[in-house]
Amino acid sequence: MILETAVLVIQSLASGMMCGIIWFVQVVHYPLFAAVLGPQGGAYAELNRSRTARVVLPPMILEAMAAIWLVIRPPAAVGRPVAVLGLGAVAALWLSTLAVQIPLHVRLGREGSNHEVVGRLVQSNWLRTILWTARAVMAVWMLAAGRP
Repeated sequence: MILETAVLVIQSLASGMMCGIIWFVQVVHYPLFAAVLGPQGGAYAELNRSRTARVVLPPMILEAMAAIWLVIRPPAAVGRPVAVLGLGAVAALWLSTLAVQIPLHVRLGREGSNHEVVGRLVQSNWLRTILWTARAVMAVWMLAAGRP
């Protein structure tokens, strides 16, 4: 019971942290790439990518581990279908990050910032913004439902 609660707390903290980060990224951070155009934009994009990874990878990994754990051992009050839905959202977030956002960041680093790539980055990131918001709500619900 203590381990189950700990996993639910870790998931809630990690999902909540990523929800806050992704809203900041969507509203402030990604649009500011357009202010660093040209060749200096490439260096900026590379620094951004390496520094951002240090901030987002730990909660993303914890969130994924908790989601996997909850599919394997779902709390009775949560149930496996909700846990699977949560893991599906995590998988979609990772897929979007790896298949869409990272390649766009690499392109910005290689070519320098340009309005077209920045626009694609902002537009495509709405999926992650919505999914991480849903994940945070789902994680808090699971925590509330699964607590003794």
